[in-house]
Amino acid sequence: MEEALKTSTLSRAVVLLGGETAIRARVGNAMDAHDVLLQGLPTRALLHLVASVGFLEQGDGLQKAIGLSLRTLQRHKAKGIRPPLSVEQGNRVWRFAEIFAHAIDVMGSKAAAEAWMNRPAIGLSNRKPLDLLATSAGVEAVEEYLTRLEYGVHA
Repeated sequence: MEEALKTSTLSRAVVLLGGETAIRARVGNAMDAHDVLLQGLPTRALLHLVASVGFLEQGDGLQKAIGLSLRTLQRHKAKGIRPPLSVEQGNRVWRFAEIFAHAIDVMGSKAAAEAWMNRPAIGLSNRKPLDLLATSAGVEAVEEYLTRLEYGVHA
């Protein structure tokens, strides 16, 4: 069952990133994702994600979720030839896509997941999930909380 959930979250993350067309590779498992990230996630995958998730272009959502400023995103959009993201940037983009995909699965819809990401959660010490994504410890806390919600453990 857990393997099926990982596959579902992985598949949904790939879709959020624009699918195999934007990623320029087939991603069927974690090792495929690892290889894509080492080679450099294409910038168009980031652009697709931002276009798909409304709050990323509002305020400091992009900075909190991925560690990129809106100005940097605008420069990426303006360039005719877009270099792939660094391993670190690609990893943060991928991680956010996975977390958001998991949130969609748990919350039941993309709109509900967007609202959840931007609302204080009791199980996260009344912090917004989005605000915790800047550190690996925060990412882990959000993932654990999503898993608890998924299995009906709310606190």
